[in-house]
Amino acid sequence: MAAAHAKALTSPYPGSQVQRRPVPPEKISWAADWPEYDPVDYTAPYVLTNPPWADPLLGSEGFSPQFNALDGAVQRESLQGTYSVVGGVPRNPVGRTGVKGRGLLGRWGPNHAADPLITRWKQDSDGRRVTDKGTGKPILQFVAIQRKDCGQWAIPGGMVDPGELVSATLHREFCEEALNSLEGSGDQSESEKKIQELFSQEHLLIYRGYVDDPRNTDNSWMETQAVNYHDETGHLLSQIRLEAGDDAGKVQWVDVSGDCSLYANHARFIHILAQKRGAHW
Repeated sequence: MAAAHAKALTSPYPGSQVQRRPVPPEKISWAADWPEYDPVDYTAPYVLTNPPWADPLLGSEGFSPQFNALDGAVQRESLQGTYSVVGGVPRNPVGRTGVKGRGLLGRWGPNHAADPLITRWKQDSDGRRVTDKGTGKPILQFVAIQRKDCGQWAIPGGMVDPGELVSATLHREFCEEALNSLEGSGDQSESEKKIQELFSQEHLLIYRGYVDDPRNTDNSWMETQAVNYHDETGHLLSQIRLEAGDDAGKVQWVDVSGDCSLYANHARFIHILAQKRGAHW
């Protein structure tokens, strides 16, 4: 099921002073009649400079996007199923956001991301699993980054490049955002072998679908596949030093618990993960 709008209704819009048109809960759904609805039109200036990851303006010469389809190398199908296209403009499948246009997002319609959830069991100095005194369940830890754009902690992840396999995105984004230490280090080859072994193991799909993201608009929205790669013994990742990449301010192991406050609906992913792994929450 798609996440309900909450963070996708917040103002100001990220990176700007733009205030969303307030959308009451009963008017979020497009099925709710609201003829007076007049959202703010906003696309970030940098997106309008046509960087390689962004679409041109709708109606631009030579630009005829094929929505709800694989459009050349660009995936315009939604993980939520078929979305509406009204007057040649895609509609957010969850509903109104108070802003139209693309905001900070590059693609009209779905913008696909991949979020690798890298986990291990918390251990004491003797290598024994640490359990929570209240629940009696083992404590899971995951790699989190602090985003530079908003300062919030998040799962490392990023956009799926055109034609790229999601599995490749998961591996690439984790290395870029959390393992910058591999660059130029003497133990690079050994570390890369351990990371490759981790990503070659059986993985666990945690979430696949719409993301309640503050960057979402009526016409552009985030979708992701959150996948868990788990180091059961802790041996694969114990000797690898985490170091934040260019897009992250900090990176560290974080205990999974109900107190996790994370970007977008990443806390929801962590909760699902804890349930699937039988970990403390």
